[in-house]
Amino acid sequence: MLLAIDAGNTNVVFALVEGREIRGRWRIATDPRRTADEYAVWLSQLLALEGFARDDVHAVIVATVVPRALHNLQVLASKYFRTEALIAGRAPVEWGIALDVDEPQNLGADRAVNTIAAHALHEGDLIVIDFGTATTFDVSDYRGAYKGGIIAPGINLSLDALVSAAAKLPRIAIEAPASTSVIGRNTVDQMHIGIFWGYIAMIEGLVARLRAEVGRPVKVIATGGLAILFEQHTAAFDVVEPDLTIQGLAIMAERAHIHP
Repeated sequence: MLLAIDAGNTNVVFALVEGREIRGRWRIATDPRRTADEYAVWLSQLLALEGFARDDVHAVIVATVVPRALHNLQVLASKYFRTEALIAGRAPVEWGIALDVDEPQNLGADRAVNTIAAHALHEGDLIVIDFGTATTFDVSDYRGAYKGGIIAPGINLSLDALVSAAAKLPRIAIEAPASTSVIGRNTVDQMHIGIFWGYIAMIEGLVARLRAEVGRPVKVIATGGLAILFEQHTAAFDVVEPDLTIQGLAIMAERAHIHP
């Protein structure tokens, strides 16, 4: 099987993939200082809990936006899985799509992988919204070329900034307000309304502007942990693909004829 690793700014997601079926997934907080040995102890235990062993992994592919984390993930692959990690965007798993932007070398690996997965699963012009540390909006045309997008602060990042800068504001959970009213009667309700409905308004407003600029029918795909929460309260998404990045890594390995 394939071990697909998505190393983001907040979490590293490990997924065991057979073909395009995800057999297991686990996440750990991103820490560039975490050694290959630490990863191996943690991951071996989780594999065993799900009935798998390290010997079941025959290939490893990594996408990372944290350069300092890459070396230890490569050591993990070579030392504990006895294989050289494939790095998304490098031979033999190059992007294989046009990056029609001013600085293609600076495009985050997760955003390129999401674009690849989105076009493997859906046709036409696409907008991919990924709810992570940042919330990104990525636009690609009907040929699969990446055209650019938007980077906005993630909702948790926005809340952290608000709470840290305002001494009297409490920390609250990210959830839909209990009432549909947008006139809060107390501090906590007002924070819930501002964070949640404010974020919904941002999503809907940016999607509307992107649709208008593309000028053709566009499908909007949402991914990331909070996509399902927002889906219940907005019609901005056409489809939610929770595992889009992992699916993209599996597709890239498949196209490079890596058959673990």
